[in-house]
Amino acid sequence: MGKVKIIQLSAEEIKKRGINSWPIWTKEISKFDWVYECSEQCLILEGEAIIHSHDGDFSFKAGDFVTFEKGLNCVWEIKKPVRKYYHFE
Repeated sequence: MGKVKIIQLSAEEIKKRGINSWPIWTKEISKFDWVYECSEQCLILEGEAIIHSHDGDFSFKAGDFVTFEKGLNCVWEIKKPVRKYYHFE
């Protein structure tokens, strides 16, 4: 349980999903524990981070579309301040 998927979306797909209307989350350089109580989808607008989990380490940066599955227990390591659109399911 608990996986991370990182893909690229076209501008058309971003518009189709309505991502530009999602709330924005920002976080400074930091490291913290996190457990996903529900699935999250996000589009990274700025920054870089690594997610450390039992399934491995996942790096992502500006332009990446990331999905975190419900139940994921991880550590966020923010390397460059992150700004992202996000949506919980």
